[in-house]
Amino acid sequence: MDGSRNPASNTVGLCLLPSELIQDILIRLALPELSYLRSVCKFLTSIISGNDFRREFNVRSSSDNWLFVYTKRSTRTSVLHGFTERSNRWFNIPIVKYLFPMVPPGEDLYFLTASGDFFLFASNNCRELIAVNPTAKTTRKIPPSPLGPRGTSSWRRSGLKLIAGPSGSDNFRFLFAELSENRPVLFEYSSETDTWNSMDANESEDREQRGSDRRRVYLSVVHRRRESVAIALSETETDGPVVVRPRFDGGMEERLAIGFSASDEVHRLHVYGDGNMVIIRSTVVNEFAKVRMFTCIEMWRISLDGMRWEFVSKVPNGLVEKVRKPYGVMMGCLEERYAKVSVILMSNHKGQWDLIWLSYDLGKGNWKCVSLPEFRMEGLNMGGIALSSGLSLR
Repeated sequence: MDGSRNPASNTVGLCLLPSELIQDILIRLALPELSYLRSVCKFLTSIISGNDFRREFNVRSSSDNWLFVYTKRSTRTSVLHGFTERSNRWFNIPIVKYLFPMVPPGEDLYFLTASGDFFLFASNNCRELIAVNPTAKTTRKIPPSPLGPRGTSSWRRSGLKLIAGPSGSDNFRFLFAELSENRPVLFEYSSETDTWNSMDANESEDREQRGSDRRRVYLSVVHRRRESVAIALSETETDGPVVVRPRFDGGMEERLAIGFSASDEVHRLHVYGDGNMVIIRSTVVNEFAKVRMFTCIEMWRISLDGMRWEFVSKVPNGLVEKVRKPYGVMMGCLEERYAKVSVILMSNHKGQWDLIWLSYDLGKGNWKCVSLPEFRMEGLNMGGIALSSGLSLR
């Protein structure tokens, strides 16, 4: 699980290669691999520490997709595991040593989300938010939001977003949406000013202001049987937050899994994120043991005018057959970056955790399964999962 390599025996041969070739090899490695190489070879350290190399690596890394999984028995023994398609192994991200001094004994931490070099945790007992940047080796406690201290169960994954500043920056924004006095409200924390700001979302009737810009940040507020409520926010902050209320209007939706049958004969798990929704449809394979098997996975998307959910695609049956396994419980997370939607499904069956990573290319219209190395979690508590961009080199 550690993912560390021992390249010492190959260092001499590597150093005999032309410098351009060495840089081309190093630029393809994941950050934890570079960090290890930098600690064992002075020659490679000089290359990795160069401004040109660091700049090019960070540009490439910003488009990487990382999956992070936080496991724990206690704060001292907790581990943040990371995987990226750039490599074929899980890495242990050194984050516990930054968390431990900030967390009292016996505290229960939950991993909420990540962006760039920042990782956000919530404490259940103290009801605090803690942001960690292992690249800059910094940790900070975020002051309570205008809604007051919140336990881990109060945070909804699809209703929050962490936005890191430019590569090399120590600043970030944390956004979350809630109903406050029955109104959709956006709450935003800025690390630069260490302050919160709250804004009522605009109930504008102008459809062009609702969801026409797919570069907006979408934060879920509430999902009902026939209607969802979300807040759309421009990434450039030139426009204020806008309420979108996508509905299910029948037609094609009724013939697919989104029919919202009142019976529980077909179980449906809904995973939301970034204005998208994935629906996992499953059937019972062992009623006594409460074991299920998913049979269909669909992706839906908020329409450009923000008025309805539109069907996008269905995972091919062959791919479903390839990845599905029996499960007792399942959770998921979803993120869209660079016109690609990543869906993580994490299930548990008889104490054994299983991870599935599906990716949909919005431009090409095709699904693929990202091959994940074996992930062992027997006897551990799962403390949160998140998708994020690449870590930066400093």
